[in-house]
Amino acid sequence: MGQQRVIVVTGATGGVGRAVARRFGARGDAVALLARGTDGLVGAAKDVEQAGGRALPVEVDMADHRAVEAAAGYVESELGPIDVWVNDAFTSVFAPFLEIAPEEFKRVTEVTYLGYVYGTRAALSRMVPRDRGTVVQVGSALAYRGIPLQSAYCGAKHAIQGFHESVRTELLHDGSNVHVTMVQLPAVNTPQFDWVLSRLRRKAQPVPPIYQPEVAASGIVYAADHPRRREYWVGGSTAATLLANTVAPGLLDRYLARTGFRGQQTDQPRDPDQPANLWQPADGPREPDYGAHGRFDDQAKARSLQLWASQHHGVLAGGAAAAAALGALAWRRR
Repeated sequence: MGQQRVIVVTGATGGVGRAVARRFGARGDAVALLARGTDGLVGAAKDVEQAGGRALPVEVDMADHRAVEAAAGYVESELGPIDVWVNDAFTSVFAPFLEIAPEEFKRVTEVTYLGYVYGTRAALSRMVPRDRGTVVQVGSALAYRGIPLQSAYCGAKHAIQGFHESVRTELLHDGSNVHVTMVQLPAVNTPQFDWVLSRLRRKAQPVPPIYQPEVAASGIVYAADHPRRREYWVGGSTAATLLANTVAPGLLDRYLARTGFRGQQTDQPRDPDQPANLWQPADGPREPDYGAHGRFDDQAKARSLQLWASQHHGVLAGGAAAAAALGALAWRRR
């Protein structure tokens, strides 16, 4: 992009949010980093600045709508009008549903779903009067397909999907030049598997195939640049999951009942003293700045052919048309 834009990234201290912030920074953008963890905010700000951007760390709990609104006002007072708002903050619990306390389920919902609602409201209340701006909702294949051991997270992602569709139709109805788009992600190599509250016997893991957070960041930044499409899918596994759930959801229920428990755990026992970010940030005096990557670098893919295809569907369509024309010409000459 030619000129510096003002970007807000929630959940910017780790995982996908950290990679997204760094990607925008590499383009010279001014990036406001919204998250709870002080150490992670310092590390994320360094990443953005070293990449070539300007960083503004803002400590905020996305479950507090007044704090989110105040953060948005602070960002605009320091950096100027917000051009892009990326919602990515979340928390979760790895456990069977009946082992998740009601207050824990509520907290996941408040951060992971209502945090998106509050962030979107703070962004749109500023963008709509200006008639410009973009909100990117970071979603998941789990926005369409629930899996065992993640009922709170899956419920929140399903809620975000419905919320996103409703808001998008309202903006379309009004003829607004403000856009909302959603990016559905696959399993990603992030630190969440070492800081999400877990009651599993063994260490949690993403279900392969696993992608690096930079792959997700590429899709999210591309969506911010091309927000007219209602959603993007990152990773062939995301496309396969969504299509399978459309065609045979009952069969997928049974498949996940057989494979979903074991597939989300490694062979190593879980550390009973593992930090949990449900109520407090995981990073702090006794824990490190986790960064973007988790512990699955040796398994994670650094690119996605499906993402490339979704970003170049015009080229693919043109190639298919050309191939069809050549085939027709060859047939006529027989």
